[in-house]
Amino acid sequence: MREEIRLGSLPVMRRAAGMAFKKLDPRVELKNPVMFMVWIGSVFISVIFIAGLIRGSFDGFNLQIALWLWFTVLFANFSESLAEIQGKARADSLRAMRTKTLARRLLANGAEEKVASALLRVGDRVVCETGDIIPGDGDVVEGIASIDESAITGESAPVIRESGGDRSAVTGGTRVISDRIVIGITAEQGKSFVDKMISLVENATRQKTPGEIALFILLSAFSVIFLAAVATLWFFADFSARQAGAVVFITSAVLFALLVCLIPTTIGGLLSAIGISSVSRLIKKNVLALSGKAVDAAGDIDVLLLDKTGTITLGNRMASAFYPSKGVTETMLAESALIGSLADETPEGRSIVNFARKNYPVKAASMQEIGGKFVPFSAKTRMSGVDFSDQKRTIRKGAAEAVREWVTSAGGEFPAEVATRVRQISSEGGTPLVVARNTEVLGVVYLKDVVKGGIKDRLVHLRAMGIRSIMITGDNPLTAATIAAEAGVDDYIAEATPQAKLERIRAEQAGGHLVAMIGDGTNDAPALAQADVGVAMSSGTQVAREAGNMVDLDSNPTKLIDIVETGKEQLMTRGALTTFSIANDVAKFFAILPAMFVTLYATAAGNDGPLGALNIMRLASPQSAILSAVIFNALIIVALIPLALRGVRYRAVGAARILRRNLLIYGVGGIIAPFIGIKIIDLLVHAIGLA
Repeated sequence: MREEIRLGSLPVMRRAAGMAFKKLDPRVELKNPVMFMVWIGSVFISVIFIAGLIRGSFDGFNLQIALWLWFTVLFANFSESLAEIQGKARADSLRAMRTKTLARRLLANGAEEKVASALLRVGDRVVCETGDIIPGDGDVVEGIASIDESAITGESAPVIRESGGDRSAVTGGTRVISDRIVIGITAEQGKSFVDKMISLVENATRQKTPGEIALFILLSAFSVIFLAAVATLWFFADFSARQAGAVVFITSAVLFALLVCLIPTTIGGLLSAIGISSVSRLIKKNVLALSGKAVDAAGDIDVLLLDKTGTITLGNRMASAFYPSKGVTETMLAESALIGSLADETPEGRSIVNFARKNYPVKAASMQEIGGKFVPFSAKTRMSGVDFSDQKRTIRKGAAEAVREWVTSAGGEFPAEVATRVRQISSEGGTPLVVARNTEVLGVVYLKDVVKGGIKDRLVHLRAMGIRSIMITGDNPLTAATIAAEAGVDDYIAEATPQAKLERIRAEQAGGHLVAMIGDGTNDAPALAQADVGVAMSSGTQVAREAGNMVDLDSNPTKLIDIVETGKEQLMTRGALTTFSIANDVAKFFAILPAMFVTLYATAAGNDGPLGALNIMRLASPQSAILSAVIFNALIIVALIPLALRGVRYRAVGAARILRRNLLIYGVGGIIAPFIGIKIIDLLVHAIGLA
């Protein structure tokens, strides 16, 4: 998925140029009203030139105008083609990972049969073992395995998929690298996740977002206004010329050229490329936007709902402190907790081993070394531990009530200070594990749901972007408040149910806010569907992926910051280039018209008339002014293609500061650039003798 496209390479440029010529089809140009007007002007002036040739008259000025108008259309098509190539290349890389393979389908009697993956249907169960290619999208219904998803995510590290949870979804075309799983097929052939990704990436080149549609309407309105102004200009010029007894250089070709220079061709030619490249930048970040509307909405998000587990916290309870009982040292407690956890492969057990070894002088290395037998945790006993081979020592760790019952049944006592510490840890949102050796309670291990490193800084960054964060958790209010304070979220919802999430999103939307939600479980699906931007984790359930309007292939919950930044960059790029385009048009209007009417009302032949005072650029002639403006109008599109594809970089500063900066750079710059550019081109045109 993370295939890099060198847009400046010769093969890419050649391919984009070919696509640009194909887009000259009027049915394609009609989709962009502004550029369609330029296309009509190109055809009209070309017809005038060809008609003159047929009559035996060669008009070099009309030929140059026609060519540069065609170049303007081609340059706009070229920018869109470059953006499309980014998406098409990634679609090709996805298409390459689709493989036809034999699947081991399970029959009702438990036997297996080998069938082509294309023959699998929803509800079929297939077996996959080490080295097998998963034949289709589905959910793991039995077993646990490591899966290589690098073909989709670009990450070489394997991921764990197991039955019965929110990490059960697997994607066709990925590879099992260890163990055995049984998969229930959930998608028909041709409708898999990869198929949808290919379709969405390719269709992104043709879909207009609501923001694009609105801007196209605005640009079309500007174009109609300028069309009316230019259409009436001939009559005013003709009347004024007859009254003054002068000749004004106004022809049909000149009027069309003037119209093209005045309508917002710069943003009109680059608008599609901006939208397409935004989707491509998200794909490059391994985020698949299922609709253009989602990308638009991402730029305006001001409320973010985050699941606590796996998003704000690591999701696994980690040992963070040892609290010994009276008469027991911390080292004694740490050593017994370590021994009792040596063979414990749970995340909690591993964290106890790591914490003890890191912070205390304990030496136990393995179960063989200590000569013990591991007693695994069970739901019935709610404890785990070690029975030593001498049968004189036993260690247990587990829930406080379970350890209390185990100790007291053997004649021991449960210290009051340990019971107090258990209540304190529980009230702080932690999980207490009590450790006992024989009949003696040694103390308590404090297991804490650890907040992810850097999450607080990222939430500060979101706040600077004007986004309010809300943590969602099923924990009790006290635990939720503790973690919310540590993470730095703005608000939290404790003991949340799927209905509570949905109601909170609807309440925020009713208040005029745009809401983003991240989730991976089936219980998140209603909220993902309701949210303006619903980001589903690729590792989540099929239901969640279908409910959201974006899919994060890396399953990284903090990716939403990148999504929001991309959405804001799209909005800023549109705004910046629209400002530049309109400022450009105003500047070109005042640069061209004085040069066109400079001889009007002249007191003597060869002198300038009173309108000459407005010809501050001192362009050589009306023909040179028109030709220079048309050339500048075409070349400025080429100059801005890199910015349209790259996007205006977003910075987490105030909206007023961003507005001032963009007005200074793109507004003032849009006014100054035509004066400088047209003057330079005019000097070259006059020196070469083109006009």
